[in-house]
Amino acid sequence: MNAPRRKPGSTTSGLVLIDKPQGWTSHDAVARTRRLANTRKVGHAGTLDPMATGLLILGINSSTRLLTYVVGLDKEYLATIRLGAATTTDDAEGEELTRAPAESVAAVSAAAITTGIRGLTGAISQRPSAVSAIKVDGKRAYARVRAGEDVELPARPVTVSEFELVSSSPLDGFLDLEVRVVCSSGTYIRALARDLGAELGVGGHLTSLRRTRIGPFGIQDADPLDQLDVARAMIGPADAASRLFERFDLDDKQAVDLGQGKRIDAPPGAVDGGPVAAVDPHGRLVGLVEYRAGQAKSIVNFPPDAPADPVTVADPSEPAAPEDAS
Repeated sequence: MNAPRRKPGSTTSGLVLIDKPQGWTSHDAVARTRRLANTRKVGHAGTLDPMATGLLILGINSSTRLLTYVVGLDKEYLATIRLGAATTTDDAEGEELTRAPAESVAAVSAAAITTGIRGLTGAISQRPSAVSAIKVDGKRAYARVRAGEDVELPARPVTVSEFELVSSSPLDGFLDLEVRVVCSSGTYIRALARDLGAELGVGGHLTSLRRTRIGPFGIQDADPLDQLDVARAMIGPADAASRLFERFDLDDKQAVDLGQGKRIDAPPGAVDGGPVAAVDPHGRLVGLVEYRAGQAKSIVNFPPDAPADPVTVADPSEPAAPEDAS
């Protein structure tokens, strides 16, 4: 094994959009990006399971402060639901629990599928998969399942704003449904697969999942992880924040005052609330502010980029650390 190498830290902050490949954990993607960006200050907004592909948003250096606001955005997915069998994990990686006779699957009508999908659309109560990353008494649910515990999580409210059947095709006694889902943060697509299969009486699980959008960020702007050039792919803090929030363009004095923690006059017609992206005349994100009674008050500061601490870059042949959440 080669000795770790020391490299200088990065001087740039921003968001990077990655098209995560199948088989990689979100932690793997973060670890690789840390090496490419030469900084340990990398985080992600919204875990993707190893089986899933698609959009993963990473924050670099001070822009990790934006991830809090990205996590809660609505998301869009393309998925394949297989009707005819239920699994322990509600997806293809689990063990089969039940399998319906092929004739029962073949008897499922298009009308029944439409009705089942309609019942899982809108504001619904959803029981997360037992192998989710939700913590139970301080320990991840999936870790408890792996340790042999029986875990059943309580249902919680989520919103499925769109649940569209794109196509269907029979396959070896199963029925595969290609679907598109737009949903609130915290919605489990594999739980939709499980619940649709249960409603139709034949069982169901997820066989593929691809995240195509998070809020205003789409997969069409993401780079494959194996082709990632961090500097080229970086969305600067001001640009990223302006996509997320209303923008307040500051003059030089306002930028200095806000950076020093002072309140400044809000722009004419400002409505109380926030966050609002406050950007100086040179295009730098000074902070996120909220408006109150005609004034703007900083709620998150974004200091100018400075050289980060040196980071130890591990040998890429070393195994990645286990996933933090899935």
